[in-house]
Amino acid sequence: MRIGLTGGLGSGKSTVGQALAARGAAVIDADQVARQVVEPGSAGERAVLARFGPKAAGPDGHIDRRALAAVVFADPQELRALEAITHPLVHEEIVKQLSSLGARVVVIELPLLSGRRRPQYDLDAVVLVDTPEDLAIERALKRGMAEEDVRARMAAQPTVAERRAAADWVIVNDGDEAQLERAVDDLWARLEGGHLP
Repeated sequence: MRIGLTGGLGSGKSTVGQALAARGAAVIDADQVARQVVEPGSAGERAVLARFGPKAAGPDGHIDRRALAAVVFADPQELRALEAITHPLVHEEIVKQLSSLGARVVVIELPLLSGRRRPQYDLDAVVLVDTPEDLAIERALKRGMAEEDVRARMAAQPTVAERRAAADWVIVNDGDEAQLERAVDDLWARLEGGHLP
């Protein structure tokens, strides 16, 4: 069973992914894969630097993630240019990882999952972790992000309506840790029983 797990910045998507992993799911984090495909010296890094030049590079000549984020989250066209480079690389790597996993339930964390990307990963179901915007911003600020950066990233992500339209199951993460664990238990009981959400 292949499940897409999605949610905006500060939603708690990664926390849900960790909770599902603790219950026996194999979890692939697309954010981690995205970092991997542009590691120093990689073809992905060379392609990004060729497109964005010095404004995306640090003093060592490698990608400066903060500088690159400042460029792409300020301009939708630049974000699309970055995604045109990285998304095929991320997809290729995830497909490679999927072929080596033997777990009965595989979860792919995809923060930018929209309805049109669902078939790319042959997903059986999509789970959305949803959080009120003010709470999501508060969580992101606690991680040390600047509010301006948080709002820019949120503006570049699919809307709540788009995410909900693509989701088969929604976990509302607006309470405490115990409440979230109960919600994951409900989801896991379905998955373990072989029932799609």
